[in-house]
Formats: sequence, C-alpha cells, structure tokens
Amino acid sequence: MKFLLVFDFDHTIIDENSDTWIVKCAPERKLPNGLRNSYQPGHWTEYMGRVFVYLGDNGVKEDEMKRTMTTIPFTAGMIDLLGFIGENKELFDCIIVSDSNTVFIDWILKAADFHKVFDEVFTNPAAFSSTGYLTVQHFHAHHCAKCPKNLCKRKVLKEFLDKQLERGVNYTQIVYIGDGGNDLCPVMFLKKNDIAMPRQGYTLEKRISQLAQSLSPVQCSVLVWSSAIDIMSYLKLLIKE
Repeated sequence: MKFLLVFDFDHTIIDENSDTWIVKCAPERKLPNGLRNSYQPGHWTEYMGRVFVYLGDNGVKEDEMKRTMTTIPFTAGMIDLLGFIGENKELFDCIIVSDSNTVFIDWILKAADFHKVFDEVFTNPAAFSSTGYLTVQHFHAHHCAKCPKNLCKRKVLKEFLDKQLERGVNYTQIVYIGDGGNDLCPVMFLKKNDIAMPRQGYTLEKRISQLAQSLSPVQCSVLVWSSAIDIMSYLKLLIKE
C-alpha cells in the first residue's frame, strides 16, 4: 500500500509566489513598468528570464537572491504536514510539479531541511551563468492547449506514473495538492479513487466548482483545504484505513 502525494509549490507549499518574491532584490524593490508590462499570457518563463537579466544588470548576486528567497513563509500548517510525511515515507511517495524553477525550490527546501521529504521535483531548470546571472529554461515541450507552453502538469504526472509502473510501483491513491489554474489539467487526469485537494479561495477550487456547475465534474473526489493541517488530518485517516 503506497500513496502518491503531488504538490504544487507556489501558494501551496510556500504562501507566496517565488517568482514575484524575487522582485524584493530589485532596486527600490520594484521592476520598471516596461519590464512589468512585457509579460504575455502563457509565456511566464520568458518574462522571468527578462527579470533575471534586469537583476543581474543591477548587480544582484546569488547570495542576496538566496537570502531573500529563504525568507518566504511556508503556508499555514505546512511545516507540520511535511514533518508528518517525512516520518511516514514508507507509505508516501512525494513529488513537486511546479512552474517555479530548480534553484528557488532547492534553496527553500534545503534551508528548511525538507528536501528529503520529496522524491522528485519537476520544475523549470535554472542555473547561474558564468557571469553570475540566473537563467531559466522551459521544463519540456508539449501539445496541451490548456497549459502554458513550458509546462503541462498532466504530462509530467502521466510520465512519472508510467515510469513508476515499469519499476513495479502502483499507487493505492494519488492525492493532488495545489491552488492554481495550471493544476486543473492534472486534476482532470485523476481517477475516481484519487483525490484533489484545492486550496480554499484560489483558482483551482473555483475552476473545479465551475466544472461541477456545468455538469462535467472531475472524476476524482475533491477536498478543499485552508491549512495544511486539513491535509494532514486526511492523510492520517488514509493510513489508518
């Protein structure tokens, strides 16, 4: 009996958006209007690339970025939840699928000593160039019309499950924990026995309830959370069963 926990990162594990938090490193903690207005829907990764160039041009170094990123608060109850999962790793495989980047997620998880809780992190690859600039790339290419062009979380989840099956790992249940519009695509892939846990008041919850109203509800069960303690209570019930 093994369960798969799939987490989004921004506004789910941490209580902020890591990409917008980095702006605290910018001169006067803000971006010039021209740069801010250069974002085009579906092209967030390219936009962040320009933000990182701006920070680099303004002499913002890796240590300052790291210091800033590790001050992001975790979502209410999340530290308890991740501690609980860490103590029960024989029952839970745990992955992150996020539109953030490898550098930010790595910094934040390691600073809080939670990196061992997660088996794999699927996010946009990032690295510092020889000139000290942070660069970010698309996670993959895909053909899903619903998702931003750098990341379809359904594709990531499906490929992960296929790979696990080849290794002989089959999950009793998938628990998907997220908040954003880009979490809907993987939630629609979940089966009847799985569970989606959208964060209360965020886009994912609203989208799932719109689907239910238009009589095309998701197949899986839905349990809304406002504190990660709600998620922990559910997991405790799961492992008792």
